[in-house]
Amino acid sequence: MNGKLYLVATPIGNLEDMTLRAIRILKEVDFIAAEDTRNTLKLLNHFEIKKPLISNHRHNEEEREEYLINKLKEGKDIAIVSDAGTPGISDPGEVIVKRAVEENIEVIPIPGACAAVNALIASGLDTKEFVFMGFLPLNKKLRKEKLEEIENENKTIIIYEAPHKIKETLKDLKQIIEERKVVLAREITKIHEEFIRGNIDEIIQKSEQLKGEMILLIEGNMDENEENILNNLSLEEHYKIYEKQGLEKKEIIKKIAKDRGVNKNEIYKHFV
Repeated sequence: MNGKLYLVATPIGNLEDMTLRAIRILKEVDFIAAEDTRNTLKLLNHFEIKKPLISNHRHNEEEREEYLINKLKEGKDIAIVSDAGTPGISDPGEVIVKRAVEENIEVIPIPGACAAVNALIASGLDTKEFVFMGFLPLNKKLRKEKLEEIENENKTIIIYEAPHKIKETLKDLKQIIEERKVVLAREITKIHEEFIRGNIDEIIQKSEQLKGEMILLIEGNMDENEENILNNLSLEEHYKIYEKQGLEKKEIIKKIAKDRGVNKNEIYKHFV
């Protein structure tokens, strides 16, 4: 009988965020696969948990895959943990989960802290729909493509960034997001937790010399969002919006054509 693979979320700063269930599971599994065994050992010692540890980080995750799968097939229960937060979210975990699913091995999430979600709910930005982009690519071509996505995205965007790279990332973002609202959240759940809110220029000014784990949240492109809303209206509904603004028929037709990216003659024919 196969063992179970547990994905155990751990605190991202404040140890009081460790759940009772997470403590129990870590005590019950046969061993723990950790992103950094030294960091995890400190956590285990704090909660008086004694379990064998094996490293499972981004540089050896694919090599560990076969070993972990074989142990699960032997009936061993395994917990995957990252240094902080939820495994698989910009941290090791995804590779082994995909393989476990292919092998019909039960995968069980043990919920807990996630920096992206906690930053979002306290940001003051729209939480109904959001896009998580993790860390921006270092490759220039891939980074440019990702920045273009951010420029056009109409949902709230969440990005992780290292403190030594935050200046460069903010500089890149300044070229594309103009006056959209930005929130820099840092040291979530820790003593120096802070939310810095403003436009990109204000964030750049306030971010000098900041340290700690950082998350950037960016307001969606409202112009893009408004355009999508207008394009989902019927032509008659679209016309009435501009009519209520006091515009003449000729000007309304020009604006509808521009909104929809079509020739104004097409719109004109509809209202003849």
